[in-house]
Amino acid sequence: MKMRIEKDSMGELDVPENALYGAQTQRAINNFSISGEPLPEAFIRSLILIKTAAARANQTLECITPDMSKAIQNACDELLNADDLMQHFPVDVFQTGSGTSSNMNANEVIATLSSRYYGSVVNPNDHVNYGQSSNDVIPSAIHISATLELTGHLLPALEHLKDTIVEKGTALARYTKTGRTHLMDAMPVRLDQTFHAWAAQLQDNIDNLTYLESKTTQLAQGGTAVGTGINAHPEFAVLFAKELSDLTKVTFTKGQNFFALIGSQDTAVALSGQLKAVAVTYMKIANDLRWMNSGPLAGLGEISLQALQPGSSIMPGKVNPVIPEATAMVAAQVIGNDAAITIGGQSGNFELNVMLPMIAKNLLNSIKLLANSGQLLADNAIATLTVNEDKLNEALHRNPILVTALNPIIGYAKAADIAKRAYKESRSVVDVAEEETDLGREELLALLDPAKLTHGGI
Repeated sequence: MKMRIEKDSMGELDVPENALYGAQTQRAINNFSISGEPLPEAFIRSLILIKTAAARANQTLECITPDMSKAIQNACDELLNADDLMQHFPVDVFQTGSGTSSNMNANEVIATLSSRYYGSVVNPNDHVNYGQSSNDVIPSAIHISATLELTGHLLPALEHLKDTIVEKGTALARYTKTGRTHLMDAMPVRLDQTFHAWAAQLQDNIDNLTYLESKTTQLAQGGTAVGTGINAHPEFAVLFAKELSDLTKVTFTKGQNFFALIGSQDTAVALSGQLKAVAVTYMKIANDLRWMNSGPLAGLGEISLQALQPGSSIMPGKVNPVIPEATAMVAAQVIGNDAAITIGGQSGNFELNVMLPMIAKNLLNSIKLLANSGQLLADNAIATLTVNEDKLNEALHRNPILVTALNPIIGYAKAADIAKRAYKESRSVVDVAEEETDLGREELLALLDPAKLTHGGI
């Protein structure tokens, strides 16, 4: 590989001849050969948006010339529209805890491209990074990227999943099945009640994420190194937020307290906690689907999920619930990501949190996984499942727990005796109750009608 020599405040070193980045990026590449994973593209794009908005704000505040501002904006636009964007941002996630290496990576790449537009040298620190510090840029990029991924991907995916569940549940309202508590037979429920319960869980998650979005739109930008705003124009933070809002069509605002936003990552921790709650909801839905689909002969077999691929390399004809299984693995990963983010949030030492890149990576990973798996769960599991009505009815009318409906008439103890006998003799509760009580068969059939019992009362 042909190399060129670049210089920074620490001296000279070799950089690939055609690389847009400079010495500080190369030092990070040399220092942090750890995971081979760069920060997520959503984060890099938000970093570039920050540089665009900063250039606009600094032009208005007469901190840089209009020509230089235009050159920086053109460079940012070129990057955001490039098919090979990520080749210019190779710095490992596991780097300096402030994310300074990634901030300088962006500054150097943009400075190189800006110089071509400007016709003379644009400096990464003095021009592209004017009025900024890695310490406010990286926390802002975390908030911006999380907000844009929430609004653009996760919230729409959750709405789609919820709507699909509601539509499917409503279509299945005529089906009654045996309810289960402790995985044991319980009173009957309708399939729409099961599905609409999942939808209610999802709506709670949507509401909570929407609330947290009002926190992620508050930015540290303008606090610079420690929160005091040193080297930034006094009006920069407000104007920056306005320019960013114009660029993204999402309303961002100046943070209420820069010290809190730079020294902590409480909002990211709270958002991750809510993403974990979404993961727990996904796990509930996925496991319910797996149980209901189990069998088809030796399990419950109440529903059939769409057959998507062969389920075994040795057992012909086997088909597995692959989408719920994938969703369950996503849930486990998101819960793990949350544990890492929680520990990261504890690393706010005095005026700076020093686990920012790891927090950014895991937060965006969780959002992406939940958005993608939610879409698949809706389209390839919920929407396409079918009900095995014969299998539902096979257990439904033989369920001795139906005797619960007779408690107010014959008492708990007598009802328990009937249930035990029905279990022991493998008979329906109606037949046993007809022998054990003074109630007539027609009255018992009315009282123990599973569909009526799903509406409450007797």
